[in-house]
Amino acid sequence: MANRQRPGEILTKTEKMKRLQSAKNEDVEFSAEAADHEDIEALRRSEAADRRQGREIHD
Repeated sequence: MANRQRPGEILTKTEKMKRLQSAKNEDVEFSAEAADHEDIEALRRSEAADRRQGREIHD
């Protein structure tokens, strides 16, 4: 299959899916130094939701 460049920045569905899959596989590190108040609050809410979900599974 030929690897051709498409004109402009319009991506095909296949190209979008490839980029999405590669983005999902990237490691993301949390830096408390770079996080703002909203990031830390979102992390706390996420952890609380994980605990609630864990209790529902075990009950």
